[in-house]
Amino acid sequence: MAEVMVLFLTLCLQLLALPVYVLSYLGLWEPFCKKFFFPFSMEKFAVIYNWRMSRQKQELFRNMMEFADPSGKLTVLEIGCGAGTNFQFFPPNCKVICTDPNPRFRQSLTKRMAQNQHLQFDQFIVASGEDLSQVADASVDVVVSTLVLCSVKNVEGVLKEVCRVLKSGGAYFFLEHVAADRSSWTYLWQQVWSPTWKLIFDGCSPMRETWVAIEKENFSEIKLQHIHAPLFRAPVQPHILGYAVK
Repeated sequence: MAEVMVLFLTLCLQLLALPVYVLSYLGLWEPFCKKFFFPFSMEKFAVIYNWRMSRQKQELFRNMMEFADPSGKLTVLEIGCGAGTNFQFFPPNCKVICTDPNPRFRQSLTKRMAQNQHLQFDQFIVASGEDLSQVADASVDVVVSTLVLCSVKNVEGVLKEVCRVLKSGGAYFFLEHVAADRSSWTYLWQQVWSPTWKLIFDGCSPMRETWVAIEKENFSEIKLQHIHAPLFRAPVQPHILGYAVK
């Protein structure tokens, strides 16, 4: 019965989003999404997200300096940095390297850099999380990803790159929306939303069990918790946050 309900509601939602599906069929949606819709919508969403998740982000990043090198310097690599909405939560004087596969974020990122003079910005690299070849092995103290692993093509590939670029004893900080408990109503709605959500938001999946991949990776210590983000009743309410030490 539940499967029939999911199928019916999924089709109803797809009908409502029919213009997007038509544009996708014609090959017009993806370039428009990547160049205009996704960067614009994510920048606007990030303002609301930071407001609602400010306490959680402050708590997540509060011990970042514990992973500074012996001289007290901290080098942070943020993958999928977008418009740089995490910068305000990073500790003063750390060096930040930014990567994102979408070069359209560069303008917004430059503006955000100017607003966060407490940081030292090193470079912006256009690259996917699965291919950080421009970042040397064991060269950064901390890697950060927030709302990134939901849309990458290969979560395990990203985590292997994270481990490669981290120094021994360095930490990977994450804040990601994930799949809900499979017995919950939220999970049912995630199934309904999933096809349309992926199409509209550039491959973002609301149903990834990302914590499984993190726990399988070769980290020496993992501090991970599941939370329900205060985001109304969106299919992306279930989150994980924490950090893992190489």
